[in-house]
Amino acid sequence: MNGNANSLIELAGLLYEGRPDGDLCTTARAPRSHPDVAAKVDRFARFADDQYQDVTSLLAALSTRLRDANGTFVTYDGEVAGGMMNAILELGVYVAPEDR
Repeated sequence: MNGNANSLIELAGLLYEGRPDGDLCTTARAPRSHPDVAAKVDRFARFADDQYQDVTSLLAALSTRLRDANGTFVTYDGEVAGGMMNAILELGVYVAPEDR
């Protein structure tokens, strides 16, 4: 689980490094392009940035949650395994193969 949590945070980091470049959208502003085109590009750029912020935040949050779940699972699994092993050792009885 920790490997997956690390992968999620690494993916968020890669997305952050490849984040949308704000300067690219400025080249489509008026008077370089038609005002209608500039408005559409601006609208798209704002939408894309919003979606980008959402996905990087979501990946970081999922990574944190997965780390928490892993810690809980390891604690629970250790308690169960410890309890089972103790029960097997304390209550188990050896039976020879020829007596089965």
